[in-house]
Amino acid sequence: MTRLEQIGWLNARLLAEQPEYRPQAAEFPAEHTAQRRLLRSLMNVRAPLPLQPDFLEMQDALLSDERAEKGVIDAMKLPATAADPRLALWQGDITRLRADAIVNAANHTLLGCFHPCHGCIDNAIHSAAGLQLREACSRLMAEQKHPEPNGKARLTPGYNLPAKYVLHTVGPIVQGNVTRRDREELASCYRSCLELAAGHGLESIAFCCISTGEFHFPNPEAAEIAVQTVRETLERQSSVKRVVFNVFKDVDQRLYRNILGPDQDRGSDG
Repeated sequence: MTRLEQIGWLNARLLAEQPEYRPQAAEFPAEHTAQRRLLRSLMNVRAPLPLQPDFLEMQDALLSDERAEKGVIDAMKLPATAADPRLALWQGDITRLRADAIVNAANHTLLGCFHPCHGCIDNAIHSAAGLQLREACSRLMAEQKHPEPNGKARLTPGYNLPAKYVLHTVGPIVQGNVTRRDREELASCYRSCLELAAGHGLESIAFCCISTGEFHFPNPEAAEIAVQTVRETLERQSSVKRVVFNVFKDVDQRLYRNILGPDQDRGSDG
């Protein structure tokens, strides 16, 4: 079966479950890029329902091939900072990182982003991990019986990601000026993720830029809080041997390079 045939098969199955999207699906051209975008869109809007084994087999085969094509970056082999060998900076797609855990900047539902092909990291991680991730998060929320609070962390498998696990954390949404509570909750996100990782004996973790972007936390202050909190938390006994500050935008790379020190070796998605 060709790649396009795989995608077409998966789209047909998802449209059988969600027939209300057939009119929109008919507008997508019958070529690879458009049909792959349709697949991501249908995965993004799908509710966390049971998944059939044959669907998972086809989905996982597709995502596995795409993961190999993008290339996997080993977090433990990234160049460390001169000041602290446990810290590294890397610019690129976090779904390419092989680490014990990557951090997802989630929302209060913990179910991922339901906006088709949205540019947020929550959407990117769920799309690369596969529909199992939403189902796993749904089980966590069903047990919890309340929205996920700011500043905590939850752990799920990584499924089709190179990372073994995903750490989900909800950062503060800044409305106007940054408050003391905003700062405390953002610091708590980093601290909670590291503590949960250490509790499971994990050795490598990659953080995204939590609460920046869609949640409007100013990038410079968010970067300062991230680095300071990670350094303080790692002063305690921990299994964590490598923390990667993963950035996507050039502005964040410059901010973290300045904070981590001028001798920070470059790591990029090249």
